Amino acid sequence: DGVPPTETFLVRLNVVSYEGSASRSQPLPIAGLSTLGAEADSWAYGLTLLWRPALDLGEGWSYAMSATIPYVTLKVTADVATGLGTVHRSSSVSGLGDLVLMPLMLNYNVNPDFNVNFRVAAYAPTGSYEVGRLANTGKNFWTFEPTVGLMYFGQKNGIEASLFSGIDFNQENPDTNYKSGNQFHLDGTFAQHFPLAGGLAGVGLSGYYYQQVTGDSGTGATLGDFKGKTVGIGPVISYTSKVGRNDVVAELKWLHEVDTRNRLSGDTVFLKAVLKF
Repeated sequence: DGVPPTETFLVRLNVVSYEGSASRSQPLPIAGLSTLGAEADSWAYGLTLLWRPALDLGEGWSYAMSATIPYVTLKVTADVATGLGTVHRSSSVSGLGDLVLMPLMLNYNVNPDFNVNFRVAAYAPTGSYEVGRLANTGKNFWTFEPTVGLMYFGQKNGIEASLFSGIDFNQENPDTNYKSGNQFHLDGTFAQHFPLAGGLAGVGLSGYYYQQVTGDSGTGATLGDFKGKTVGIGPVISYTSKVGRNDVVAELKWLHEVDTRNRLSGDTVFLKAVLKF
């Protein structure tokens, strides 16, 4: 996930499956509704295109830009509070999700084993969204996310250790007058790589920590500041090889959520495959 040190073009396929549920005692705001016992099952497919141009920023520096185009399939069921009481609803939708744009990706190569990365992402509200519909492929508001990453990969010992830290600055949803609070998150991986079948395999552990640092606000935030929190951890495996002159990387991880508050809690399976031209 670092910025390539030389001019190149990358294509990455992302497949993400998530299945989670919320406690029936904890209301969740969804698309202008107050829900209980929400359950979600989603599949998302993202095509990431990354270009590292032949731009010289000085010794050790690299610049790249990328964009991710997602397609989302989502089903949500929940008990919804109405003026006549609580009713059980189910909603399904498929379509374009929110585009992820990264116009600025910088990397500094400290030494052959260690890199420092900085990037800024913008999540554009391009997905489908309707007030009162449980399942939506978009959030209907912009999010801006600066991230700093520290990446170690031992050329001799095969050890990988990476840590990414970022903050999401969410804008207000104009259709519900709901502004989600800003979110801090840490994402890390520790893995051991070893030669296998002419390539390089990796086995390790991946995890993340998510904490909402400012409360929700706006006239639509009827449940108050509603700060969310969750921790996810699980195994990760990877394999790197060559197909002709091109590098191919595949990675599969499973993350189980624990210590969750004011969010769904469940499991994420994440597969990515990268082709470097």
